[in-house]
Amino acid sequence: MSRWKEATVERILHDLRLSETLSPFGVGAIVDVLGESLIAPDTSWWDRRFAPEISCERLLSRLGAGVLRQAPAHSGRAAKGTPHLLYWRFPAWRFCERCTKLSQFTGKNKGRFTNSCECGGTLVPMRYVAVCRKGSHIQDIPWFKWAHRGNDGGVSDAVRFCRAYKELKFVRSSRLGEGLGSLRVQCTGCGRSRPLSELVGNESLHRDGIRCEGTQPWEDPKPDHVCDHHLAAVQRGATGNYIADRLSALDIPEERPRSERTTDLIRGHVYFEKVVADNGGPQAEMVAGWIADEIEGVSPEDVLALAAGGEDSGESPLLDLKDGEWAAFVQKLDGGRDHGAGDFVVDGWRMPATADRFSALTSRLVGVGQVRRVREVRALRGFRRHDADSDFISADLGPDRRRNPVYPAVETFGEGIFLRFDEKRMSEWEVLPEVRARADILARRRDVSPWAQRLDVPEPRFVALHTISHLLIRRLAFASGYASAALQERIYAHSDRPDRTAGIFIYTAAGDAQGTLGGLVRLGAPDRILPLLLAALSDADVCSNDPVCIESDRQGSSQLNLSACHGCALVSETSCETGNRLLDRQLVLGGRHVPGLLDHVLGQVRHRTDL
Repeated sequence: MSRWKEATVERILHDLRLSETLSPFGVGAIVDVLGESLIAPDTSWWDRRFAPEISCERLLSRLGAGVLRQAPAHSGRAAKGTPHLLYWRFPAWRFCERCTKLSQFTGKNKGRFTNSCECGGTLVPMRYVAVCRKGSHIQDIPWFKWAHRGNDGGVSDAVRFCRAYKELKFVRSSRLGEGLGSLRVQCTGCGRSRPLSELVGNESLHRDGIRCEGTQPWEDPKPDHVCDHHLAAVQRGATGNYIADRLSALDIPEERPRSERTTDLIRGHVYFEKVVADNGGPQAEMVAGWIADEIEGVSPEDVLALAAGGEDSGESPLLDLKDGEWAAFVQKLDGGRDHGAGDFVVDGWRMPATADRFSALTSRLVGVGQVRRVREVRALRGFRRHDADSDFISADLGPDRRRNPVYPAVETFGEGIFLRFDEKRMSEWEVLPEVRARADILARRRDVSPWAQRLDVPEPRFVALHTISHLLIRRLAFASGYASAALQERIYAHSDRPDRTAGIFIYTAAGDAQGTLGGLVRLGAPDRILPLLLAALSDADVCSNDPVCIESDRQGSSQLNLSACHGCALVSETSCETGNRLLDRQLVLGGRHVPGLLDHVLGQVRHRTDL
């Protein structure tokens, strides 16, 4: 029997929202709950009788073989025998805040678990743990071994280990200041003492002979498994300890992008085989021209490229999902009021050409969708630690993980607003040299950062529409009745897809009835969304941190924001696809010789108001 299964199970009564079982309390994450430091094991430890299966074919088709399951949960008062979610105590080393004694919880302690020291003081988890630099493993720092590997001058070098071990203490000396040098681990048996400043240095654990165990805290030791990567000492609450890999999909009728339908028409043409057979020859161009003449929107070059096998491969699953969603939204925009049922109900409206104060905006915004009901399914594929290039750890480490893995998932029901922007005007704007140069600043920074390469490519249309989405979320939080953290965004802004996309979808992300109260969808009516957009742009026209903000080109994490800060464009990180990165007000409103996508909108409104 596993050593962990022998441990006494103690319940910690703490309520979690289902969405929190993916993030921030998902598999592999360290969490602090009621003074306890815990870590969530993989899904092989779940009691699957209480983990209901969630269906979403669109998402599973991108994940591959496996099952989506919701974390074990209960409603009402927790009692004996009710389903619960397992967490292990980690780190196992703790110190007493009164007597400073260090102790280790092994999982084999008899009787009930106690969080109190013998002296009556509270036991506090040690603040540092060891993370594998490339293997994504995490473990306790062996404090006894580490404390006796120091080279204090007051102790003979021959004394390498304390043979009269009594106890370790975690002490602080105020005379040494406030830094890590004032925090020490001291052995009362031999008097050896070592400051934490020697713990966090580069390769310090490797020099002390401390090696990676090659496991996660909830796994049994694997004597035959060797991890050659070095360890780094990090604070247990550091954000880099857990880099979740999530994927979400809207549960919509799968619509094929227009480009895919066109591809089928080309492949199905009676003369296409002739182009393939003579590809590169004189007849191929002539026959390709015949095919292009018969299929609307197709050029001879498109036919020749398809005949040559020029198809994309290895694409992002998220972008593939968004292609289908974009096609479904575009189809709904032409349908007017939606009288259908199901989990995807959208009233679509085409923006009419107007000559009023909104004309500059309606010339760029071509369609609005009032999404009355939408279902989203989110899944956790796994995680990495410390480095975006480290090994990927699956959310299921059980024996069936290769054949039928279990992915933690949660379904949410909500409402939202979909905005489609004019592709022609977008294409004309994004090729301007000043616009390209501004967006290339973010592109270069993204390319040199391994973890940032997982973000979307910051082409001009993405940065502009992403910023507009944030500005609108901030304004909708005042008008809709939802908190900004309850709103979610989905950006469709890619020029290199088979069908170019240029739109944003803002929707509620609550996992209960609060997501479908109607306060957001009613604001999607054309007579309401236009004033809201203008108000959002007006809010961002002047930031409380200007002129510093508007003149900046290096803000945010890894300097992946330009003119965007908490005073104007940032929202809750849980609402943003990229964690409040890749934002710039200048690409929306213009400034400093950079033409913005909507730079004439506010000027027209103010001019007509003055008249």
